[in-house]
Amino acid sequence: MKISFRLKVLLPLLFIFAVLLVFTPRTAKWAYEYKKGSVWQYETCRARLDFPILKTEAQMAEEALQRSSSKVPYFKLAEEEAERCVAQVSALDYQAFPQLGPATVSALKAVYEKGVVSDASLPALASADLIYIQKGKRALKVPSTEVYGLSSARSALLSRVEESFPELSVDSLFRAIGLYDLVAPNLVFDEQLTSLVASQADNTVSETLGFVSAGDIIISEGDIVTEELAQVLDSYKAEYEKSVRFGLSSWQFWLANVLIWIAVMVCLYFAIHFSNPLVFKDYNRYLYILTVFALMVVVELCFIRFWPRWLLFVPLPVFALYLKAFFKTRVIYPVYIVALIPLLLFATNGPALFLMYVASGTVTLYVFNYFSRGVKQFILALITFAMSAAVYTACSLTGLVSLSFPRDFIMLFVAAFLQIAAYPIIYLMERIFNLVSTSRLEELAENSNDLLRQLEQKAPGTFQHSLQVSALAQSIARAIGADESLVKVGALYHDIGKMNNPLCFVENESLITSDEAKYHSGLSALQSAQDIIKHVTEGMELAKEHHLPVVVSDFILTHHGTGCVSYFYDKFLREGGDPSQRSEFCYPGRKPQTKEQVILMICDVLEAASRTLKDYSPEAISHLVDRLIQDKIDDGQLDESDITVRELYTAKQVIATYIAQIHHERIKYPKRRK
Repeated sequence: MKISFRLKVLLPLLFIFAVLLVFTPRTAKWAYEYKKGSVWQYETCRARLDFPILKTEAQMAEEALQRSSSKVPYFKLAEEEAERCVAQVSALDYQAFPQLGPATVSALKAVYEKGVVSDASLPALASADLIYIQKGKRALKVPSTEVYGLSSARSALLSRVEESFPELSVDSLFRAIGLYDLVAPNLVFDEQLTSLVASQADNTVSETLGFVSAGDIIISEGDIVTEELAQVLDSYKAEYEKSVRFGLSSWQFWLANVLIWIAVMVCLYFAIHFSNPLVFKDYNRYLYILTVFALMVVVELCFIRFWPRWLLFVPLPVFALYLKAFFKTRVIYPVYIVALIPLLLFATNGPALFLMYVASGTVTLYVFNYFSRGVKQFILALITFAMSAAVYTACSLTGLVSLSFPRDFIMLFVAAFLQIAAYPIIYLMERIFNLVSTSRLEELAENSNDLLRQLEQKAPGTFQHSLQVSALAQSIARAIGADESLVKVGALYHDIGKMNNPLCFVENESLITSDEAKYHSGLSALQSAQDIIKHVTEGMELAKEHHLPVVVSDFILTHHGTGCVSYFYDKFLREGGDPSQRSEFCYPGRKPQTKEQVILMICDVLEAASRTLKDYSPEAISHLVDRLIQDKIDDGQLDESDITVRELYTAKQVIATYIAQIHHERIKYPKRRK
């Protein structure tokens, strides 16, 4: 079952509508634009809901740093190590002073009661006022000054014993019996537990600085937005967007977005309809323009939703260039503007960004005509950057956007050059949608093209005829607003089939030597007609062999339409031929469908016929043009085309002027006397 034309047009729009609905940001856009140091230009702002004042990232980082710098070290109590050391000290031989043994053991126990750490752990001890001593599952908080290092523990042990025996040389005795070597730490620093507790403490840093109740005045009209007020406004914005997202019921949120995207789709449809409704009939071109539109909008929505800070990195004008490859500016511009609407609706600083991309896209479209090839593309990028930077700076001066220098300018500069890197994607799109870009047409129109070189060498008369037809067709296309590049290429290639048998055609008779007979001498009218007709089918074969785009090979098929080789058909009838055989004298082509194909058909016949005129007065030229075009109309060759009567009238005037200029009279120079 065939799908109706309207349904074919609407189905892609519905698909894009669904895709864009999925990518729509899930939060409401903040209604106010402000920056630090600016004047609050809106009415007095009251809080509509309760919200906490959020700390800035810098405040959070500073507090976390303070906590991490004052972290409390953890030590594990090794009771077995203390008991082993006490037992070894008790078992020592105190020589002539056995009374020192109990006093030393008692002093050592008192030192271990305080705690002894290794000298290597002293930096951790010195960096904190308090420490934790973990005994089993309990952790006791102890002042760090009450704990001994290993060296200070030995000194404390000596001091305690010397208080009881001041008359003895206790230090010498301790060294002699090796007592100092037996003293070992009973507190072991636990670095892993210390770091774990410190990280948990960092995570518990409060994110709020205060609280604002619903109804409180946040800022009054005319106030200066100070740093503190900006922090409060930022907090209100975050809470507002969250409340709108989760406060609205699901159906309300989706209904709002559905209505927005319906409006955008309607704008897109009529942007195409008012600029060039014929796009709907060329379905590949229609799908292409919708695809570029969808890609551009999805890129905008993704950056707005996930990476809003990097939105300036996006080279949106390149999407206008994607359209420029296959469409005229009157189609590109409204579609590009509609594609920027989501930026205006959902992006922070939307008005400024919208204006900036409209301006840079407009300049890019215009300048691309002059800087589209080679190193000139870098000049194009610089011009795009200059326009973007100028508009963005102007918007910042008027308070529409908060400019971050030089970060924003760096992003705009990179985006302008990303435009060059992204443009070659057009060649992939060209293949996918089976279209022909302007750059591809320019390549085909170059005289160095292999197929045109062959035509020039094998059929020079046909080549010159094609050049004349191309120039005339371009003049008409320019006058009526048709595709000038396409009709130029179509005219250059429309007669390539003639180079397989160049002598069959009158314009190439200069190749015949004086002793050779003309090609059609001795041939019947039917044979001559058949040989002439072949140039259409043979031209299509050459086009296929050399991979010419379909839109170009269509000119080969339609430049004679289904018309008749009238000269030989009339000869056939004069010789008594059967009129019912007329179909054998008709071209196996197709009637022209587009304005460009009609232009070529008219120019082809008129360029050849104009050479037969003997009188090149304006009246004679005008009569010839009117008669031949009317013959095509009467023969039904223009019945399937979209050209209008007004455009045909313009074409007639252009052709008459062009022929008159080519065949103008020249001054006759008198002979010089000898």
